[in-house]
Amino acid sequence: MKRYFIYLAYNGENYCGWQVQPNGISVQEVIEKALAILLRIPTPIVGAGRTDAGVHARMMIAHFENESENLDLLLLTKKLNSILPKDIAIYKIVEVRPEAHARFDATSRLYRYYITTEKDPFLHHLKYKVHGNLDTERMNACANILFEYEDFTSFSKLHTDVKTNNCTVMLANWEQHGNNFIFTIKANRFLRNMVRSIVGTLLEAGRGKIDEGGIRSIIEAKDRSAAGTSVPGHALFLEEIEYNNDIFK
Repeated sequence: MKRYFIYLAYNGENYCGWQVQPNGISVQEVIEKALAILLRIPTPIVGAGRTDAGVHARMMIAHFENESENLDLLLLTKKLNSILPKDIAIYKIVEVRPEAHARFDATSRLYRYYITTEKDPFLHHLKYKVHGNLDTERMNACANILFEYEDFTSFSKLHTDVKTNNCTVMLANWEQHGNNFIFTIKANRFLRNMVRSIVGTLLEAGRGKIDEGGIRSIIEAKDRSAAGTSVPGHALFLEEIEYNNDIFK
């Protein structure tokens, strides 16, 4: 049995999230059905993460197994793209070591959240529009506080099935380009709803309602109700996933 990584992208607008759920169509479900048609066998896939409803991915990676000795990966990629809907694209498929795992072997994930203060009739579905001015310098000062902590319970959705709420944040910063703001965050792992609740909290800092001491108090409370409101998912993108090279063939 051989194992493969699929590199793909999707617009999450029409999906209930990455993972198969009983209450809607997921990205995982659509890809599994396409693989089953082409490989003529049920083919479960395991993703590197679980994006929520409406969240997008410029880069998602998932693994699957197949016992064929001569699987044409270029042809499979082409055929998948031909039968998948327009909002899911396969970049490439590569063979990895049999024990490689798309989720557990990922060393980091990088997300970006896109905000605008202007009305945009063309990109409104990919950006979160906010009112008033934002203080980028203040938001970055508060974002730097994230590096001081590991337990991010205050930014996690309640009643999740994870064993620990500890994460190592490697990058967290805001960039401003005119009326547009981009928040980039990179960590070894993320909790459910973590990025969206961090952005919502840092927006409060940008409006002058929270300072660095306030961010520390929120994190140390280890209480979701202490943090700000989660921002909508439609402006959040999973952009990068990294692995050590030794898992690849």
